[in-house]
Amino acid sequence: MEAAASSKVIHHTNHLSASRVPISSHKPSLSFISTKKSRHISQNVAIKASSKSDNVGKTFCTTGVWTFDQTVSDTPSQLTHEKVGVVLLNLGGPETLHDVQPFLFNLFADPDIIRLPRLFQFLQRPLAQLISVLRAPKSKEGYAAIGGGSPLRRITNEQAQALKTALESKKLQANVYVAMRYWYPFTEEAVHQIKKDGITKLVVLPLYPQYSISTSGSSISLLQSIFREDSYLSRLPVSIIKSWYQRQGYINSMANLIEKELQSFSKPEEVMIFFSAHGVPVTYVEDAGDPYRDQMEECISLIMQELKARGIGNNHTLAYQSRVGPVQWLKPYTDKVLVELGQKGVKNLLAVPVSFVSEHIETLEEIDMEYRELALESGIENWGRVPALGCTSSFISDLADAVIEALPLATAISPENSTKKSMSQESDTDIVRYVLKLFFGSFVAFTFLFFPKLISTFKNYL
Repeated sequence: MEAAASSKVIHHTNHLSASRVPISSHKPSLSFISTKKSRHISQNVAIKASSKSDNVGKTFCTTGVWTFDQTVSDTPSQLTHEKVGVVLLNLGGPETLHDVQPFLFNLFADPDIIRLPRLFQFLQRPLAQLISVLRAPKSKEGYAAIGGGSPLRRITNEQAQALKTALESKKLQANVYVAMRYWYPFTEEAVHQIKKDGITKLVVLPLYPQYSISTSGSSISLLQSIFREDSYLSRLPVSIIKSWYQRQGYINSMANLIEKELQSFSKPEEVMIFFSAHGVPVTYVEDAGDPYRDQMEECISLIMQELKARGIGNNHTLAYQSRVGPVQWLKPYTDKVLVELGQKGVKNLLAVPVSFVSEHIETLEEIDMEYRELALESGIENWGRVPALGCTSSFISDLADAVIEALPLATAISPENSTKKSMSQESDTDIVRYVLKLFFGSFVAFTFLFFPKLISTFKNYL
């Protein structure tokens, strides 16, 4: 999740980390939330990624080559008259250095990213503005290191085109849309195009294998909110795939990549398989009931079971990366574990970014640069990294199967009766909010004006 863009924002288009790095060459890596931002609505959100197809079912993406099995079952006859749409949900990322600060603002303005008590939610946007301004210089350095911007939009477009081709090979015609949470093309743009195209049945597919409040949950909540406020969309049958980490196609695809990368080591059986997942604050799991940690642990178990069935019994471990701020995040932390493994004498390590299906800031900069350097400095001699799934044929084909399986479950999103009630409750607190906002704003301004050193201290926590 490029939310690590919040914690460690940085990308890199020249991905060389899949290969081993000898030490000698390195001297001491089902819901929807509305926003009030005014956004330009694109008239062309349908995916037109650059890829070439020939008449034998092969598709060539810039991220790889894949082929679909043409012996597939027919689509159920009741779907033939439907105009099917699939919307891929993803985080989004700044495409230029100029985009970094507004992207960070959009990220931190999301109440699912920074969870404030209800009484202080009016501070969400001012706080997001402050954090984004303070973090932008450091984040720009990271994006500059990977080519000046995030490749996430390009890769997601390629995955969308690949999925469309896979669905066609399975006898299902569908329009595939990309909806980014924090940057272009925004969710609102995709929704506009869905309405324009007259879609009659929709499948929502987050590009996060495991569900978390801060990733799939936030994107789904925004989408639901938009749909509930629209008379046409509120009647549109929608099926939401909340998570898909347990699907055998995904498990097999991950196992294939790991098995292939292990062969790049001189002694594959001695390699430690190091799963690194994006972290979330502990309060999300313990207080808000986020299933992310349980799903991640189950996912790792399923992948290792598949590898064991193939005769691969390497040791493995799981750690969490991309924490930010003074709060406690899921442990163990990736950087801490890397140091510990080096101290324990581990010499060969294969990093596996298990919560990402596209290359982005957290894989290209944080893992490939920061963590690789830390690992080598800690005594690990040979470093490898499994690439993200991208347009891998088995992965895309399984996503297509997931879409087909989800279609019959589509139901309309009915408007919530609680809307008026919540609005009246908010109006009751308007006076209290005004007083608190006036007091808090004056206090913060006074503090930073007369105690400028506090700004540096605050920046160190971000």
